[in-house]
Amino acid sequence: MSPLAAGIILACIVALTVVLVSTLLAFRKTAQRAESVLAVVEREIRPMASELERLTAELQKLSHKANDSLERIGLVVDRVEDISLTVARVVATVGGLTRIGQYAGVAAGVKRGVEVFLNRLKDRRH
Repeated sequence: MSPLAAGIILACIVALTVVLVSTLLAFRKTAQRAESVLAVVEREIRPMASELERLTAELQKLSHKANDSLERIGLVVDRVEDISLTVARVVATVGGLTRIGQYAGVAAGVKRGVEVFLNRLKDRRH
């Protein structure tokens, strides 16, 4: 091999070594930055995670309370429905009694009318 070719190969190896070393140093700086960013993120995430757990527990309590309230409201609605059905029955009964009263009034009126008619008829004959 000629000394010129050996010199070119040696220059290429030195150039590659310099590029490789600079690339490794850049990776090292990037890894250090990533580590510091990760540490900051970790410091920020821990309080957030505990806050998120607390909020989740509070949300569960609220949903349980809402379910209990809805159940109570359902019971109240059922009771109101029962009461309204009872009131409707009472109103229907009173309405029926009113009709009976009306019929009794009509019957009494007819009876009185017949009595008056018969009394007048008797009075005319005497």
